Amino acid sequence: MKIFIDTANLEQIKEVDSWGILDGVTTNPSLVAKETGDFKTNIRKICEVVGGPVSVEAMSTKAEEIHKEAKELAKIHTNVVIKIPMTEEGIKATSMLSKEGVKVNMTLIFSANQALLAAKAGAAYVSPFVGRLDDVGQDGMDLVSEILDILDNYGYPTEVIVASVRHPIHVSQAARMGAHVATIPYDVLKKMFKHPLTDIGINRFQKDWENVAKR
Repeated sequence: MKIFIDTANLEQIKEVDSWGILDGVTTNPSLVAKETGDFKTNIRKICEVVGGPVSVEAMSTKAEEIHKEAKELAKIHTNVVIKIPMTEEGIKATSMLSKEGVKVNMTLIFSANQALLAAKAGAAYVSPFVGRLDDVGQDGMDLVSEILDILDNYGYPTEVIVASVRHPIHVSQAARMGAHVATIPYDVLKKMFKHPLTDIGINRFQKDWENVAKR
């Protein structure tokens, strides 16, 4: 499973990239708004750090406008993937862009039918928001399983990005299901390292080694 980081913070991206496990980045308007500096310059810097796809969201609402905005965003760097929300206008724009070779990450997916439509329109990625579904009493990971089944049934090349990840359990569940990608916030990535028994084991080894050194 590919691991993306869900952030627009360049320092966080550099740190995670240094671990040797980073495959891509997803951003959104809320994440971008937290950062200072010129938007396009920041995205270009991110693309220069990361060897894989970097999702950047188009904010227009009409298909022709989305298409125009997406073409401009795609010029920032060859790694840029255009995030487009799941709407009728978004589907139209996705279909146009995919025919022109521009990769689209269709975002704000909350049903299997939405993912099916996105795949048929040529989206390179679909992003089901599992955490937000959990928030309203629906098991978000069940949706991921449904989407994977549908894509597999018909051989769609569309990849599933498990988004709105809230904790490490979401990540391991996604991996067990065979999701193509999980896009993970920085704090959740840090938590994935942690287990109390690991800490206990390290402390024990260090104390035992101190005794060896004293001999």
